[in-house]
Amino acid sequence: MKTMTSEEAMTEALAEEMRRDAAVVAFGEGTATKNYKLVAEFGPHRVRNTPLAEGIIAGTAAGAAATGLRPVIDLLFAPFLTFAMDEIVNSAGKLRYISGGQFSFPMVTLARTGAGWAVGGQHNHNLEAWFVHSPGLKVVMPSTPADFKGLLKSAIRDENPVMFFADIGLLHTPGEVPEGEHVVPIGKAAVRREGTDVTLISYAKTVHRCLDAAAALAEKGVSAEVIDLRSLKPLDEETILASVRKTGRAVVVHEASGMAGVGAEIAAILAQKAFGSLKAPVMRVTGPDAPAPASYPLEQAFVPSVERIVEAAGAAA
Repeated sequence: MKTMTSEEAMTEALAEEMRRDAAVVAFGEGTATKNYKLVAEFGPHRVRNTPLAEGIIAGTAAGAAATGLRPVIDLLFAPFLTFAMDEIVNSAGKLRYISGGQFSFPMVTLARTGAGWAVGGQHNHNLEAWFVHSPGLKVVMPSTPADFKGLLKSAIRDENPVMFFADIGLLHTPGEVPEGEHVVPIGKAAVRREGTDVTLISYAKTVHRCLDAAAALAEKGVSAEVIDLRSLKPLDEETILASVRKTGRAVVVHEASGMAGVGAEIAAILAQKAFGSLKAPVMRVTGPDAPAPASYPLEQAFVPSVERIVEAAGAAA
């Protein structure tokens, strides 16, 4: 094992995949500036800065993917994805189906999201559920440096467009990453802590809040299991259902707004497929239906807290 930050893990994954496959290219807003070592190794024809034009970047990537390249594009902050919805959703997401499989679109779109830097509502907006709802796209959102690396490698190798959301609050958090080849399959959740009384289901930064909540619950005599989804689409229903059928209670936690969010989908799945095992209603702890504040104290109040998760777990009991 070695220790690195999530941002360093992403850079290492990209470098390894570029060495492995000459078809992998990287471009986007500040890509070459932030990855000058990659420019030195692979040259400016494979690692490029672009204008601040998200639609053009995503459209270029879709065309490049259709012709055999494997582009990794960086659109910086998640709200900027709104400028590239047509290219990502209508082109990359649908054209493999529309073409009858004649074309594939192996492209990865990177976007930073979530609280942590107090960058305000136009730079901080959790939009992952939009893309989960879009046919043809895969969506991942890791919580550890090891998964940042392993999921990015899987995303680059995938034949479909993958949305890779990097939680801002995790980018500079260090953690252990396995040495050598390390690939995490898309569509497989991780059980971060085993328990018997309640299941806490989350992804990205709020996984760590759930782990802290599980420790607090343990002091109260409540055994909480913590599931890290990692992949939002495809979703690992098997792991979710197995856990909730065991514990009989579930709390879904994420920073994005609760309205039509990932937590709502998970609650519906549990109601449909594990209703007989539920001992209490499925609870959700989410962000509010409001733009993110630029004030750091207000931003921290905006996101799910350990106290709110513990309270929800108590209600589920």
